[in-house]
Amino acid sequence: MNIRTRPAAPPRIAYEADLYSWALEQAALLRAGDLDALDRENLAEEIESLGRGEFNSLVGAWCVVLLHMLKLDHQPSRGTRSSAISIAAHRENGADGLRDNPGLKSRLDETLGRAYRGARLEAARETGLALTTFPERCPCTRDGVLNRPFPIDPAPR
Repeated sequence: MNIRTRPAAPPRIAYEADLYSWALEQAALLRAGDLDALDRENLAEEIESLGRGEFNSLVGAWCVVLLHMLKLDHQPSRGTRSSAISIAAHRENGADGLRDNPGLKSRLDETLGRAYRGARLEAARETGLALTTFPERCPCTRDGVLNRPFPIDPAPR
């Protein structure tokens, strides 16, 4: 009688012990089509985490934009070219994030709301002004956050 047995699977790498090696193993199993061997629960968690990371990255970009806007609005005499460049750069980062992840467009107002909460606290810290100086709700419209002009270079005389 010729009984064929499946070769023993190599030991699986524990997710908690070595995330890097676990991720490589999961990718190899997925490419090989060995769906039964996948660590489905941890794999799903990691995929969800990637999505949350993109959302948080967008919040971070808008937070910097709003921080500089608050500082410029409340201490205009301290405005610098660096602030205008930072606003432009972080607007670009946010726009890139939305282009790369169009599914985040439906959550734009949520990202701006979260970003404002952080920007308000940071603006109070950086300016030394009372937190109550800054409105609890974002005073800017979505269009204002995304498009309000902040000239980087002074107009020629």
